[in-house]
Amino acid sequence: MHKIDQYVVIGNPIAHSKSPEIHAQFAAQTGQQIEYQRLLAPLDGFAATVQAFIAAGGKGANVTVPFKLDAFALATRLTDRAQAAGAVNTLKFEGAAIIGDNTDGVGLVTDIVRNAGCPIAGKRVLLLGAGGAARGALLPLLQQQPSELVIANRTVPKAQQLAQQFAGHVMVGACAFDALAGRFDIVINATAASLQAELPPIRADIFDAGGLAYDMMYGQSATMFMEFATRHGALARDGLGMLVEQAAEAFLFWRGVRPDTAPVYAALRQALNAPHELTHRPVPPSNQ
Repeated sequence: MHKIDQYVVIGNPIAHSKSPEIHAQFAAQTGQQIEYQRLLAPLDGFAATVQAFIAAGGKGANVTVPFKLDAFALATRLTDRAQAAGAVNTLKFEGAAIIGDNTDGVGLVTDIVRNAGCPIAGKRVLLLGAGGAARGALLPLLQQQPSELVIANRTVPKAQQLAQQFAGHVMVGACAFDALAGRFDIVINATAASLQAELPPIRADIFDAGGLAYDMMYGQSATMFMEFATRHGALARDGLGMLVEQAAEAFLFWRGVRPDTAPVYAALRQALNAPHELTHRPVPPSNQ
């Protein structure tokens, strides 16, 4: 009997992960025969957990907090976007090869361009934060050819270092939050402020009227960043679409077929806004 291909999402903690239900819907929709489960790895045992899964016949894995740097180190081959991100959230096992990819940034871009209907090309883009989430988004954002991309961060040298690394693309700048000048067509919150129900230290005049304010976090209700942006004329969107789109990109990477994300997003949104779900705080979409 043919054994069904096995996939997992590896993290610590992992019980909260929505990835199994997302990939189950993708598999049903595309007719792909796969099994997808959660796999808890010890904090000091990521590599051993992956090797054991490979030995058991595993075909691929999603990787979430706190193992994206471990996955980067474990990969024997990296895609361009994983190399640029300096982190891996998707692994594919082919023979002795462990191929590492990063689908977070392309998930973000797909959600902005296709689902929100907001082109990035020729736009002035502001990225708030210079951590792993921001880094993962940079190459896919720059490949859309915005007119300018500015990275704002509390620690300016960290933002400058990122800007220098990606300087070969379009005009990439870096500054402190309080040094931001002018309005931006697209403002992306890649900081963890929403997890603490806080607002990044930004001024109201950075938002362009009718522009897009995108928070990588998602939850039942709008984040403080989204509320602040909406009050000052921007259209706000959370990161639930990014979660679904990065998963679809991983599914494509593994199976060679792209699922339709719209019904999966709609089902997740409905479940998220159901009354029994109201205890959840915002979570980052990369927490697959």
